[in-house]
Amino acid sequence: MVKNIKRYRKDLEKEGSPLAEKDENGRFIHLDFIPLTFMLPADYNLFVEEFRKNPNTTWIMKPCGKARGIGIFLVNKLSQLKKWSRDSKTNNFTPPTSKDTYVISKYIDNPLLIGGKKFDLRLYVLVTSFRPLKCYMYRLGFARFCTVKYNASVNELDNMFVHLTNVSIQKQGEDYNAVHGGKWTVQNMRLFLEGTRGKEVTDKLFDEINWQTVHSLKAVSGNISNDRHCFECYGYDYIVDDNLKPWLIEVNASPSLTSTTSSDRIMKYRLMNDLINIVIPPGQMP
Repeated sequence: MVKNIKRYRKDLEKEGSPLAEKDENGRFIHLDFIPLTFMLPADYNLFVEEFRKNPNTTWIMKPCGKARGIGIFLVNKLSQLKKWSRDSKTNNFTPPTSKDTYVISKYIDNPLLIGGKKFDLRLYVLVTSFRPLKCYMYRLGFARFCTVKYNASVNELDNMFVHLTNVSIQKQGEDYNAVHGGKWTVQNMRLFLEGTRGKEVTDKLFDEINWQTVHSLKAVSGNISNDRHCFECYGYDYIVDDNLKPWLIEVNASPSLTSTTSSDRIMKYRLMNDLINIVIPPGQMP
């Protein structure tokens, strides 16, 4: 995702597109929606250079070939990375596979908190065609909450119940509530934000999320074989910071459709139902 979005920005810059406009600090005004990210080990030197510019920053490392929050950890010192690279190297040199490569991103350390807890948004996007691009945003996504109150302190970097919203991690915690599963519907989230921050900024937030989704799909449209008999449902993960700015964290090609709560089951059942009705319109069964 990161490679494709970086290339997409460069292509728009070459075309002189107003979308690629930058501010006086050289940051994209419209396309700054993914945290600063590097691939390891390939971009190690670039990462070190960036790390030295801001040595007090926290970074999050994720293995490329895994899911459900497995193998993710936070680092704030280069020595932790050196230890990781030593641990992960065997005596015989083998070129890294996707299972050995890691993505390292600047950790968003000012997330919007609700009840003192961090959350992310899981939204579903159905793509029925890449050329021309035709996508549908499902209205019934949800927010996933951490079970433990957020604390940016260095001492809490190893506490994944504070930092990772993945349900597969949170349900191991003693504060996990199996009835609501630590989830809110997107409608409830929207209602809460409208009540606390106002309707205008809330509408702007969701409008930005929609546009970021479109840009991310446009960025990969040249790489994905377009077959009119195919469709894909993606699980988009967004984190909202305390300025109500959304950040696209990852796009899952096969989002989990298992349910942890009854409302979860109803929502995913409706998702599948709507998806089938769009892909095979009623009365047009093959």
